[in-house]
Parts: sequence; C-alpha cells; structure tokens
Amino acid sequence: MPIPFIDLQAQRARLGQPLEDAILKVVRSGAYVMGPEIGQFEKALGEFGQAPFVLSCGSGTEALQLPLMAWGIGPGDAVFCPSFTFAATAEVMPLVGASPVFVDILEDTYNLDPAKLDAAIEAVKAAGELTPKAIIAVDLFGQPADYPAIATVARKHGLKLIADSAQGFGCTLNGQHPIHWADVATTSFFPAKPLGCYGDGGAVLSKDADFHDLLVSLRVHGQAVKSDIEGRTFDHDPKYLNMRIGMNSRMDTIQAAVLLQKLTIFADEIESRNKVAARYAEQLGDVVKVPTVIQGGVSVWAQYTIETDDRDGLIAHLKGQAIPTAVYYPIPIHRQDIYSKYPAPGGLPVTDAKAKVVMSLPMHPYLSETDQDQITAAIRAFVKRNS
Repeated sequence: MPIPFIDLQAQRARLGQPLEDAILKVVRSGAYVMGPEIGQFEKALGEFGQAPFVLSCGSGTEALQLPLMAWGIGPGDAVFCPSFTFAATAEVMPLVGASPVFVDILEDTYNLDPAKLDAAIEAVKAAGELTPKAIIAVDLFGQPADYPAIATVARKHGLKLIADSAQGFGCTLNGQHPIHWADVATTSFFPAKPLGCYGDGGAVLSKDADFHDLLVSLRVHGQAVKSDIEGRTFDHDPKYLNMRIGMNSRMDTIQAAVLLQKLTIFADEIESRNKVAARYAEQLGDVVKVPTVIQGGVSVWAQYTIETDDRDGLIAHLKGQAIPTAVYYPIPIHRQDIYSKYPAPGGLPVTDAKAKVVMSLPMHPYLSETDQDQITAAIRAFVKRNS
C-alpha cells in the first residue's frame, strides 16, 4: 500500500464510535448552524490555547480577515507579512483594501525575520505612501515564530500583531501559546491541519472582551451585539439590526462536533508528531538539511520540511517507491503575478532561495516506524548514489 502523506483515516479509526455519535447527534438535532456545540468548542479551544475569548468562523482565511475589519484597516494601510507562506496570509489585505508588505524570513526556521521586519517598517514609513498598521507573523510548518522579538518590533512602531497559526495551532514558545504576545491568534481547521475538521473552518483567539464582541458582530453580517442594544428598546427582533458591514463566516455545527472530539486526543497527537520528527532528524540529519526549531519552541509539525539541492531528483526517486512528497511553497507569494505589485523593501533573498530547495515528507501522528524507515532508507540511498 502507498504510504499516505497525512493519514486522516487512522485518526478517524482511533476516535471511533464517539466521533460518529457526535456527528449523528448534530444531524438529529437540526441545529446545523451555530448549534450548542459551537459554544462548547469555542470554550474548549480557548482553554487549550490559553485565550479568554474564541470566535469560531468559516475558514482560516476569514479568521485573518475579521481582525483587520475590526481594526478598520483598509485603503492606504500596510500590513507586514512573510511571502514564504500560503497565499491566504497576504490575500486578506487586498480583500479589505489594504496592501501587504512582504518581509524576508530567517534561514533556519523559515519564519519572519524580526530584524528585516523592523527595517521594512522603517522603509515604508520613510516612503510615506502607506501607513503601517499591523503585522501578520506565520507559524510556518507548525512551529512558533520569534514572538518576543516580533512583539517588541510591533510595540516599537505601534502596530497590531496577528499570529497566523493556521499550521501551528498548539505550538508553544517557552510554554506560552502565540496569543501571549499577539493581539490575536488565528487558525484554520482545514482537514490537513494538525487540528482539522471535516470541511472548512477557522477561529480567532483574542484577549479583549469588546474586541471579541465586535468580531461576533462582523462574523454574522454586522449584526447587533449586546453592547449595541443595551438600554435601547425595539419594535422588532434586534437580531435583524445590522450595525456594521460584516460577512457570513459561521462555522457549521458538525465541524464543531468533530473538533470537540479531536481536541480530546490533540495533546497526545502533538507528542506523537514530535516523536516522528525526532526519528526523522536522527535518521536524516547527516544526509539532508533537517528542520530547526526555535529555542524553547514546541512545534506541532504540520509539515516535516527538509532541504536538498536536487529536489526534483529526490521527489522522482521517492515517487517511484510510492512515497509521497509535497513542496511548500514552490512560488513565494511575491513572485505570483497578482501580488508582484506590492512592496518588498530590501528584497527577499532568503525566501527566493528556500523556495528552490525545500520539500516536505509524510508527517502525521500515526506514521509507523516501518513506513518511516522505508522513507528514510530511500532518501539515504538516493543521496549516497548521487554523492
């Protein structure tokens, strides 16, 4: 049998009947949108992620867009982010009328370079065409960005900070989740993510009650929330009172039911992912460049990404042995035609270089030692043959 890149069926089998019962309960209830499981899941996610407020929403992309809308970020504003990430990170800026400003990454962790971030902000200020407003740091491949340093830059320039944990929810740095440093943390529950649902979904974690209420309003067409209607009387149902321009970003109840079940094993899965990563590093560290995790960091290993000078050759070799691979990301965002007009002060040499050499191997909590040994043996054989 081919080795799966991510084995969601092994996870489903482990969760077993309780998962199926949870889904069927929603089906039988008829509360398919914003049912009681939504509130239960938001509470559980906040407890896991060390956040007092959690807003579930329709996708990880919308989770990034909602805070920008809440802060009133729009035309003429700049939001700083890496280019070495999935397009959704930068996509949300044009969606609200703002401009992404691309910043280079660190060579070892592939995450935002704090020094280059500071320089990029200074360059945009000096140019005077855009007003810096926010930073989106990405927890790429599952590990936390350098939040102490990035938060220092954000405070220096008076900018909001979003932790884009679409790939990294559950990661920690010195025992703290990214929300410890960021104004908000966002995540995606796309099925392939370490904590994924059975469709699309996302969440925004925050620390301010008023800000959370604003997100609640924006999530459902700008509907009136408690603070909007307190002390007022209405001759109609206030749920049809729209106080601001919002969107439709509700999570389906079934997805919350699935995620509640997955949360019960998530900590154990993170531990298993780290064991798989440690075995990869032990078996491959002398033949390819294996990942570096930030000091004090714990990754959730959304991807296990190595570097090789002969990527195409190694991918073809592994494919011939029914071993899947993937490249994240072969074309950085700033190299895509639609994004090429946006600024990248100082250039992005590290991003451009890494895009040519990275590749990801099968990674999930249920990767057997037998399958992993087959993968590493095939890589070692290829390197030995070509050295």
